[in-house]
Amino acid sequence: MEIRYPSSPADFRTYDTKRIREEYHIQSLFTQDNKRIVYSHFDRIIVAGLMPVYNSLTLGGGDELGSEYFLERRELGCINIGGAGVVTADGQKYPLENGDGLYVGRGVRELLFESVDNSNPAKFYVTSSPAHASYPTVLIKEKSARHLELGTAENCNKRVITQYLHPSVLKTCQLSMGLTRLSPGSNWNTMPCHTHKRRMEVYLYMELGPDDVVFHIMGTPTETRHIVVRNEEAVISPSWSIHSGVGTKAYAFIWAMCGENQDFDDMEPVDMRSLF
Repeated sequence: MEIRYPSSPADFRTYDTKRIREEYHIQSLFTQDNKRIVYSHFDRIIVAGLMPVYNSLTLGGGDELGSEYFLERRELGCINIGGAGVVTADGQKYPLENGDGLYVGRGVRELLFESVDNSNPAKFYVTSSPAHASYPTVLIKEKSARHLELGTAENCNKRVITQYLHPSVLKTCQLSMGLTRLSPGSNWNTMPCHTHKRRMEVYLYMELGPDDVVFHIMGTPTETRHIVVRNEEAVISPSWSIHSGVGTKAYAFIWAMCGENQDFDDMEPVDMRSLF
């Protein structure tokens, strides 16, 4: 488990490209029979990528969490972006096709991740936040999640937001999670941009080709910087930072948030004329 520590806007303005990537960029999330876990002290979110091929993978406790098992004091969200897979939670199996999601509540002791076909392995993208209560484990099929259409083709930001972990879909303590897919011809996400003081956010960019990138824009509105992000790479976004991106083609991204509340519209819009 890799630990990332918080930073302030005053510190951020002095970072060069290398330092920005070291602090906020997450690469190599999905490698064969491996799990990549990053613990960020921004609201203590955990981001993990698990790609079981020939072997099953587990998530457990340890010194970093100070717990006997992973969900002793946490909740978890998972979206499968690969081939068919199965997550076993305390002996109960949950089959996840591509695009399916799963919420696992606090107190579940055993977590096991497996692929159905090793020639087309599952890719389980996991986020986790501290939890104060236990809620039931729920399998969320993509079609049963909440779908919102936003943006316009004229503004190059036409997109569909699919909300998996959201109060209108199921009950969680603080973790929210969903997937946004841009329409062909659109390449801007979260624009006009915003911040949200009461929670942080992580983006996982996906559905990009080998020669495609997203220029992820972050920082305070008057001190913006960018990170070049490639397929299946993530960016940590502090509560004080905008989080927007423009790609060389249409793409998708999974967003996850945790913090003080779960109100999707709790944000501070940024006047586009104030951006620098």
